Amino acid sequence: MAAVAAAGFTEKFLVGGATRRSLYFGGNRLRSTQAATQVVLNVPETRVTRLENGLRVASEDSGLSTCTVGLWIDAGSRYENEKNNGTAHFLEHMAFKGTKKRSQLDLELEIENMGAHLNAYTSREQTVYYAKAFSKDLPRAVEILADIIQNSTLGEAEIERERGVILREMQEVETNLQEVVFDYLHATAYQNTALGRTILGPTENIKSINRKDLVDYITTHYKGPRIVLAAAGGVSHDELVELAKFHFGNTLSTHRGEIPALPPCKFTGSEIRVRDDKMPLAHLAVAVEAVGWAHPDTICLMVANTLIGNWDRSFGGGMNLSSKLAQLTCHGNLCHSFQSFNTSYTDTGLWGIYMVCEPATVADMLHTVQKEWIRLCTSVTESEVARAKNLLKTNMLLQLDGSTPICEDIGRQMLCYNRRIPIPELEARVDAVNAETIREVCTKYIYDKSPAIAAVGPIEQLPDFNRIRSNMCWLRD
Repeated sequence: MAAVAAAGFTEKFLVGGATRRSLYFGGNRLRSTQAATQVVLNVPETRVTRLENGLRVASEDSGLSTCTVGLWIDAGSRYENEKNNGTAHFLEHMAFKGTKKRSQLDLELEIENMGAHLNAYTSREQTVYYAKAFSKDLPRAVEILADIIQNSTLGEAEIERERGVILREMQEVETNLQEVVFDYLHATAYQNTALGRTILGPTENIKSINRKDLVDYITTHYKGPRIVLAAAGGVSHDELVELAKFHFGNTLSTHRGEIPALPPCKFTGSEIRVRDDKMPLAHLAVAVEAVGWAHPDTICLMVANTLIGNWDRSFGGGMNLSSKLAQLTCHGNLCHSFQSFNTSYTDTGLWGIYMVCEPATVADMLHTVQKEWIRLCTSVTESEVARAKNLLKTNMLLQLDGSTPICEDIGRQMLCYNRRIPIPELEARVDAVNAETIREVCTKYIYDKSPAIAAVGPIEQLPDFNRIRSNMCWLRD
């Protein structure tokens, strides 16, 4: 049931709502924006209602026979400390283990008999519980979600059983080198801060977390102003609001005293190397500090991220791909795969690349990547940027295919910006980016900046940190 939020590759296409830029459109661009607006006029409106206790209800009714409804909670591993790190994820595991009115078996049978799916996941800043069901079963789905987050029994026997499950999950995660590298990347980039800790927590914490820790986390963080009830598919907003009032209106009180502050997380240019020459391939992530969701430079960095792109040997014609880095990589046989990423949090982010290389090509691949990063700062062309913008817009729209991704988009954007950003606005912001703004923004975040590096495997050939740092501003061929 639990989905471990990897630090990295699902690009969340949300853009800054808190800070607005005045956009100037030339004649042709304005016409294309108007055309885009006309195309998406039939997209249903996202309606939002705030209850007296601060809980927000947001939905989009597309008239389908199925729906997705879920609770997006502004609480994740970032709100933990060293002693209770892992509590948010542990709590997510306990959600489906029985409530005061339903045993675990009752809950599982009820969901199965409805033909529904119930799931949850924890990330560094958010916890999510959601259900996918027939539209006619929306009231039951909301009632079940309300029951599991408000009335979970958190029995001692179930806690002990889940301890073992989570410890096994940790062992599985350790075999996924991509997740391992990203946990190391966060650990070095945000060292000695909350973002530097893993979502699952250390083994000693999993063994010691008790019922009181779980109850304390719920009573501290699961409050009305920090929760969004989001739904998409065949849902009536008015019905959803009434269900929210009935199930949450009198129970999710506002905070007594102040809302827990978001812990500040400072980025540090640094590295973690775990050398293991028995491994066949080197796994490496390099990133610079980027910006939070609401920052006006977010869109530009997303376009730059798309410009770098991704490549895998299984793709075949790398020489003919639009990504310049993919062409160079394929031509020089420099790596097995690479993937650019742009991971955003509330007030910071990581922009970089993850790559898997043969031991002998690590240095050449990293040199090529850094050279391409510098090119973004100095000489990227309008045609490349236009192609990347089209690809980004396509990816954004393709990610909203079905009620579940739309519901996720609504919940996440409501937590990030307190509104859902309309698609025409999103496209207008992407269209406003040009080669000059890419060069300007990339220079601001990449050029002469100290990167964070995480490397695992046969990495003897990886240059030392000072050499890598010096190549962030000029490169010798």
